[in-house]
Amino acid sequence: MDDTKVVIGPVNLAARVDEALAVQARAFGLEADEIAVRRHIVLRHLLNPGARAYGATTPDGTLVGFVYGMPNDRGHWWSTIVEPYLRATGSEGWLDDSFVITELHVHPDFQGRGVGRGLITTITDGSDLPRSILSAIDTDSPARGLYGSLGYIDLARQVHFPSAPRPYAVMGAPLPLRRGN
Repeated sequence: MDDTKVVIGPVNLAARVDEALAVQARAFGLEADEIAVRRHIVLRHLLNPGARAYGATTPDGTLVGFVYGMPNDRGHWWSTIVEPYLRATGSEGWLDDSFVITELHVHPDFQGRGVGRGLITTITDGSDLPRSILSAIDTDSPARGLYGSLGYIDLARQVHFPSAPRPYAVMGAPLPLRRGN
């Protein structure tokens, strides 16, 4: 494991989108064609009102993790996909007055060191909304463990996104996020 210190702070994600997607590719196992599609999606997301991004960088400026999100809008593609699943569990109200974590990824060499926790708590601490929502692959994973430790609960499971091979869980938490392990 790399013991290099990292600093979390605001990042111009549009300017560093290729670097961020390289981190996501390593963390998430993306192929080149998937990265090309996601590049356009990230750049489009960053144009939304209230969109914010934070990065985790090493002392030499290398980006080793990032998070971005925005106030949720029921008209966004993600919301239209998850809404029927949330309605089925009586949780559709979570789509209102929520800050959505759109992406959170940490380079594998820097996982398990609190970088993801630092990124998500930093971005949500800056929100004036009462809660946060996100989606994560619906499996027992370190990411889902992190979200649970921060107070996120399952709102809907086995959510299927078009073209995604695995189902997701939609999770929500009151803000500020719970601290500690």
